[in-house]
Amino acid sequence: MSQRSLRVITERAASLVMPRLRHTFLTVIGDQSGWVLDYEAQQIVRVMQTLKRQAFQTERPWARQVSFFLSRERALREIARWRRSAVSVCFPYYHGYPGEGDQTFDQTFERLRRDHSAVSRVQVTHARMRDVVLSSGIDPNKVRSIVIGIDTAAFTVPTPDARRDVRRRLGIPESAVVVGSFQKDGNGWGDGATAKRIKGPDVFIETLARVKTAIPELFVLLSGPARGFVKDGLTALGIPFLHAATQSQADVPALYHALDVYLVSSRQEGGPKAILESMASGVPIVSTRVGQATDLIRHGETGWLADVEDADALADGLMRSIQSGAWLATYRTEARRTALSHDYIAQQTLWADFFDGILSPAPEGTHP
Repeated sequence: MSQRSLRVITERAASLVMPRLRHTFLTVIGDQSGWVLDYEAQQIVRVMQTLKRQAFQTERPWARQVSFFLSRERALREIARWRRSAVSVCFPYYHGYPGEGDQTFDQTFERLRRDHSAVSRVQVTHARMRDVVLSSGIDPNKVRSIVIGIDTAAFTVPTPDARRDVRRRLGIPESAVVVGSFQKDGNGWGDGATAKRIKGPDVFIETLARVKTAIPELFVLLSGPARGFVKDGLTALGIPFLHAATQSQADVPALYHALDVYLVSSRQEGGPKAILESMASGVPIVSTRVGQATDLIRHGETGWLADVEDADALADGLMRSIQSGAWLATYRTEARRTALSHDYIAQQTLWADFFDGILSPAPEGTHP
């Protein structure tokens, strides 16, 4: 029997039992893509189970229970259905500013404005998005600030030997200056030849065009789906690159060991996850002022910040990060400390508070 079939059978059986135990079980629902949102679902389940709560990653909510949807669009689109099933609806609102020309973001915010009374909790990851969510009229007590966390046991600072080994395995020259970018920045789940504008792949290419001459051995390491736009841009510039295939998020930590710097060129973000991943791995981070990057990075100390679409400032930060040897040692200490403070397990108190008042402890020994 496949794992998916077993999960479906378990969920159907659980649906017969759960109505007798109201709001004592937490279901965490990813997007079944096998990418970032499913990984976050796994981590939230792990944290809640550490807190001795009955938490499960599922594909659909259970009636009369608490559900955390990693897709706010799904949560809000079917809010009337969840209300009829007495589901306590929770979700993150990572990014998406209304009124800036994106119809999907406008529709999502309008649904929140209209139906926020049916929402139990909303997670925000940075100060600006908290202000946006509160402007919907939602009760401020329903909104909690929790950054997208990190597993610092998985993301570590490599030894020089480990760095050489990863580069050798990937076929990257030891002398190369390697810039990393691990994300999805193309539309859809195909080759991604059409840019996903909010991720700034065009700014990424513009930034590298500015440093190409100054860094003769420039090399780019990519990961993540739908990277066609960036790959076409790098090919046009004559910058060598590798698009490393990963089977799961578990493959990502080793890729950081090959890097000299990580570049974020997004116009909007909820995270990105790469901020804390780079910090935990001792890799200098250069980012636009987006998402939790603005709250986590101390400019010039634990990374470099630039205004959105400012390729010149990003290029300057990139050059500074690879030329400052003495700075790097201090950076690794301070950045690692920042990452540790936002480890998933270090966030236990925040997640306990998030579900406080809506998720009750299940009776001892109760299982679905």
